[in-house]
Amino acid sequence: MKLFYFFISIFFYHTAFSQTHFTVSGTLHEEKSGEAMIGVTVSVKQMPHTGVVSNAYGFYSLSLKPDLYRLFYRFTGYNDIDTLIELNRNIQLNLTLTEKINQMKEAVIIGEAANKNVSSSQMGIEKISIKEISVIPVFFGEKDLLKTIQLLPGIKGISEGNSGFYVRGGSADQNLILLDEATIYNPSHVLGFFSVFNSDAIKGITIYKSGIPAEYGGRISSAFDIKMNDGNNKQFKTTGGIGLIASRLTLVGPVVKNKSSFIISARRSYADMYARAFGPPQIKNTIMYFYDLNLKVSYQIGIKDRIFFSGYFGKDNFVFDNNKNRRIETYWSNKTATFRWNHIFNSKLFFNSSLLYNNYKSNFILGTGNAQFAITTGIRDFSLKEDFQYYFSAKHSFKFGLQSTLHTFTPGEVSLNTSDINSIKILDQTIEKKYASESGLYVSDNYKFNSRVTINYGIRFSVFNNLGPSTVFSFDETGNINDSSIYSKYKIYNTYAGIEPRISVVYLLNESSSVKAAYHHINQYLQLLTNTTASTPIDLWIPSGKLVKPQISDQISLGYYKNFKNNMYETSAEAYYKNMQNQIDYKDGADLRLNKAVESQLYFGRGWAYGIEMLVKKKQGNFTGWIGYTLSRTLRQFDNINFGNVYPARQDIINSISIVTIYQISKRLTVSAVWVYQTGFAVTFPSGTYYFNGNVYNLYTERNGYRMPAYHRMDLGLTWKGKPKPKYESSWNFSVYNVYARENAYSITFQKDLNAPYQNQAVQLSLFSVVPAITYNFKF
Repeated sequence: MKLFYFFISIFFYHTAFSQTHFTVSGTLHEEKSGEAMIGVTVSVKQMPHTGVVSNAYGFYSLSLKPDLYRLFYRFTGYNDIDTLIELNRNIQLNLTLTEKINQMKEAVIIGEAANKNVSSSQMGIEKISIKEISVIPVFFGEKDLLKTIQLLPGIKGISEGNSGFYVRGGSADQNLILLDEATIYNPSHVLGFFSVFNSDAIKGITIYKSGIPAEYGGRISSAFDIKMNDGNNKQFKTTGGIGLIASRLTLVGPVVKNKSSFIISARRSYADMYARAFGPPQIKNTIMYFYDLNLKVSYQIGIKDRIFFSGYFGKDNFVFDNNKNRRIETYWSNKTATFRWNHIFNSKLFFNSSLLYNNYKSNFILGTGNAQFAITTGIRDFSLKEDFQYYFSAKHSFKFGLQSTLHTFTPGEVSLNTSDINSIKILDQTIEKKYASESGLYVSDNYKFNSRVTINYGIRFSVFNNLGPSTVFSFDETGNINDSSIYSKYKIYNTYAGIEPRISVVYLLNESSSVKAAYHHINQYLQLLTNTTASTPIDLWIPSGKLVKPQISDQISLGYYKNFKNNMYETSAEAYYKNMQNQIDYKDGADLRLNKAVESQLYFGRGWAYGIEMLVKKKQGNFTGWIGYTLSRTLRQFDNINFGNVYPARQDIINSISIVTIYQISKRLTVSAVWVYQTGFAVTFPSGTYYFNGNVYNLYTERNGYRMPAYHRMDLGLTWKGKPKPKYESSWNFSVYNVYARENAYSITFQKDLNAPYQNQAVQLSLFSVVPAITYNFKF
């Protein structure tokens, strides 16, 4: 009843408001491509603290009293638009913004309003432009979105050469990664050396670390919202790059000029070609490559409707054949499809409807002699998502919507065949698939109380149902099965529900500084099980159930933000505390593969993460970049681990520093450098050894009581643009990864010491020394 009265009050407020105000609204596009522009600030000269920002589809709406107004449209790196309007009726005003021609003194980082970091109520948010990514030196010269965001405070890489990451002490599966709203379950290529995101196909990325908005749910640590390029409805363009390890090609253009656009972007690596040509005999037959394809088509049906279809397909192939009757094959793939419909109901109400599909699958094949053993695992989703955005006034906007997803989990399909030409199936077994539905209903409100205080608050109601057909086991105290129950198709046999409040608030101290605070409560109903820290294709996703409870997180954050020299410099300091319940760890010797009762191999406990993140960023001039520092702790406590004592989680990286510099020497020459340092991961090493029956065994006591050596390296990059031609642009990118040849530890194992029969010795594996790279980029 209270909710009914709330909406009735909103209705009468809107009715009274509409009688005294008119609205100017429209969509904003980039001039050259026709792409919708996200985050453009629309402000009113006569009212300095009044304005709105264009949404994810370029739509804006601004309601004011009847009068003559001067409006400013601003987006960093683009020319401002200054327009005079007489607002005596509702006006639709669609505009295009033109990019500035960058002279040396005008070099800027492309982005939103210059002081958005200070004035926005959202905190714990990070954005990085594709132009920044293109000049930052990275591994093998392949522009990598996820590698670049790991240079930001609070986001830490898993290990050398791995594109997985931790955010504010959360584990890798606690990050929601969306590509055009579809979930990506494994963001890695080549066992984690590259990410699945081709930067030529990406428009931008927004990262939420705290105060996560109510429209995002299902992961307790962060949300990564990645948007694909829409294409170009003005003209045909081709871009690409040829590198030492991979090449890429992107085509964009109009289907119907000024109404419809497309983009096709493909990428393929060829490391296996080097192995066959120059490698030792034992890896001559090795196959190791990935490929991916991005596709998107959009069509403007009329002034109020636009439809989009986008898709991603990526696959990795790894085959090792040592010519000694042993062959290992690993394949994994991500598939997504998104169909979206944008509709403008009126000058105030914007609607987006999305149908989503994603499918992650992995295959592991072991061939020995004349037999071949294969395992397939994966997860598949179908989703429906409905989002509304209502603009009450220049100070007040409202979002609400819902999402429902059907999950299908494939924990293991096993086959054993003979590998000769007349293959005979010896074994064909499937571990029972699991089914679940996950739904969320959200409401959020952004309200500017006055010139100093803006608040964004919302609530999400989430529901998770386990569905049949399913066989559900119960266990005794030792983890053995003591009973089972069978449920029929579509039968709901277990339900979890949660109310998830979110709030963030900003208080402007003055035009260039502010303080912010945020809180969020989130439930996570899916968990990732893996025996390794690498993002490998044999990771196993499982649903919450009767034994495995949903992960729950509460996080509070407080921050101070200050800009200097007309927003040329940004500085910030954010402190956070996160409490996590129902965390997962493994029993000693846990068997996760082909286990129909895998939940019996798990322990459940709690965790904490707290820290402070600092960032200094220079956005304008021929010298740009940032310095980020994180001081943090991440702890766990399980009754059955470490004698019940608190211990550091693997991702307990106490100190992390990143320094990124980009120097534009001339219009054609840009150099860059990156230096990173972080404390080593917490690990469990033997505390001693013991001798039994002629063998030396390791003795383990404290969980994660040791640390890997500190990780640090420096990378250098240089980009040289070719002489400009009317219809052709080109550049050479040179980079050196790990320029001072630091031997960072990828792993440390313990082996028998041949010189001391009763002792074991530690052996460190380092993957990379100095890695030079060169890439030729072109555009026409």
